[in-house]
Amino acid sequence: MNELEQAGLARLRDGWISGGPAFELAPVEWKDIAAGADADEQERRLLAIAAQALDVALRPAAPKTLKRRPPLPVLALPTLPERLRPLLRGALKYAADARLKTRVATLVASRGFALHPMDWMPAASYPESPEVYALWVDWQAGADGEKQSRREQLTAETWDDFYPAARRTALVDLRRTMPALARTLIETKGASEPAEVRLALIELLRFGLGADDVPFLKSLSADRSGKVREMAGRLLARLGEHGNPADGGSQDPTAELAAFIEEGKSGFIRRRTTYAPIKLKSPAQQARRADLFASCFFGDLTAHFGKTEPDFIGAWQFGVDDNADRFLVLMVSVSGSDAAVACLADILIAEGGKPALLVLQLMLRLDSGRKRLLFRQILKDAQNLAVLNLVEGAEAGWLEWDDLTQGKTLSALRSAVAGDNDVMKRSAEQYLEAMGFLATPATAEKLIGDVVAAGLPPASPSLGLLRLNAALTENPSQSDR
Repeated sequence: MNELEQAGLARLRDGWISGGPAFELAPVEWKDIAAGADADEQERRLLAIAAQALDVALRPAAPKTLKRRPPLPVLALPTLPERLRPLLRGALKYAADARLKTRVATLVASRGFALHPMDWMPAASYPESPEVYALWVDWQAGADGEKQSRREQLTAETWDDFYPAARRTALVDLRRTMPALARTLIETKGASEPAEVRLALIELLRFGLGADDVPFLKSLSADRSGKVREMAGRLLARLGEHGNPADGGSQDPTAELAAFIEEGKSGFIRRRTTYAPIKLKSPAQQARRADLFASCFFGDLTAHFGKTEPDFIGAWQFGVDDNADRFLVLMVSVSGSDAAVACLADILIAEGGKPALLVLQLMLRLDSGRKRLLFRQILKDAQNLAVLNLVEGAEAGWLEWDDLTQGKTLSALRSAVAGDNDVMKRSAEQYLEAMGFLATPATAEKLIGDVVAAGLPPASPSLGLLRLNAALTENPSQSDR
């Protein structure tokens, strides 16, 4: 539509708005179409022309920034059944941030379903999405073309056919099933990648890490990136390969760290060696000790004292200095052996209370059994339930009803929802959200009935994830798949 026609259309509109005839105001071409009829019919014909012009000629143009995207990739899991989507949307609405919404998606994925893209999409900037959504993460990141939807085996030949998230998922799968093949791919294809990508690839070696990885990791001591060299050193330390490059020099950081630790004896008959942090005299000493704990390797420290890693952990005096305890746990989490991580987790979980919470720093290296022991310990004393909503790496759908009834958690929840303290009620509702993720379907159903009986309104949004969990049975029907 040209400018004259747009101006004519505007005059027609103004004429009709004022309540008068508009025939004389119409463009000449339009008059020709409407001519030959009585006055009323002329107005109706002009109105029809104007309506078509508005509908056809004045459609808004697409912004120039709009891009044509490839179709959304199809995921390996079936979409959540339509009948469950209202429950899902309720749970997502109650989840306060991207991390909690991702946890909802993780629960659903653990029961064998993917979410409908209109309900939830993983953010390209949030790497903790369930692995099944890797194709969507790449799609969100703007990857286009055909290769993002391909499903071949990852090999050196198909390496470039995978976008970053899908390639990461494929590599993790390979590390769990064929670790040598995955390591070879990382070694051959990763060498030409930029440092940031190379670092992310080397970090994947933590899956299925074994002695066969040692030669390659040692070869990275000549890598041009300091972060890659540091990552390789930590992975080697986990395998018992000692030798921080700076150790043994004139300014040996491990020896300097050891000077912050006091070796002692305990017991009257069987004199047992103990290790405890010395009392620091200044903030500068505190800062230096923190830096050394972060930069040294645990195996080097225990070797300095002539102890094995488990023996050193068993002799450490927890409770003397909370900061030192935390630094030690962080040190073990990044450079301790698997045996050291397991030993440390067992000691802290058995201790219970505040020390047990330090195990949260080890979550990414704990096996399923120890993770559940930790959570059961937290549920048993019900003193630190808030951490249930903060933990990364927790697993979905294992919490049994007995885990709640044998501890103090259930009674604490009942008291909170039955009382008149609004702060405690809000806290209890947040704990229910965490349990909605951890619980089995049967536990979720029982917990809903229990807290509603205690006084929580049945329509409370805090029950959303529990309701979804209860509806997502362990064995979905074939019609759901």
